[in-house]
Amino acid sequence: MKLSAQEEYGLRCLLQVGRNADAGGTTIEEVRRREGLTAPNAAKLLRILRMNGFVTSIRGKTGGYTLARPAAEIVIGDVLDVLGGKLFEGGFCEHFSGQNGTCVHFERCSVRSFWCAIQSVLDHVLGQTTLQDLLEPNDLSWWQACLTANPLLQDSDDTPDS
Repeated sequence: MKLSAQEEYGLRCLLQVGRNADAGGTTIEEVRRREGLTAPNAAKLLRILRMNGFVTSIRGKTGGYTLARPAAEIVIGDVLDVLGGKLFEGGFCEHFSGQNGTCVHFERCSVRSFWCAIQSVLDHVLGQTTLQDLLEPNDLSWWQACLTANPLLQDSDDTPDS
C-alpha cells in the first residue's frame, strides 16, 4: 500500500496552512519553499483543498491561504478522500476481474473480506483524527482514543507510549 504523492503533499500543504493560522494567510510561495514543491504543484494542491472547503484564499498583498474552519473540525479522512480516495471502494471487484465481467472469486472471496477489514480500520482511524491532532504531534491521546474505540485495533502491541 502506498499513499499517492498528491495525498502526502496535499496533507503537508494543509499542515503548513494550519501551522501558520495565527499569523494570517500562508502564500503558495511559502508552502512551496517549506515543502520543497514546485509552485504549480503547490498551487494545484491548495486549489483542491480550497475547492473542497478545507482552506480559503485571500487575495491581495497580505493575502494567502487560511483554514476554512478550526483545525479540530478538519477530519483527516475527509482530506485524504478528496486528495486520492479510499484504498478499497465499491467497484473494486469489477475493476480487478481479469478478463471476466466479475471476479472469479466473487462468491467466496477472502481477499475482499481482508480489504474490507483493512478499509474499516483505516476509516476509523482517519475519521477520528483531525488536523489539530497532527498539529500537536506530541499529544498522542487521539491515538489512544482510536485504539480503544475500534475492537479491531484493541490488543495491539504497536501502540505508541503515552
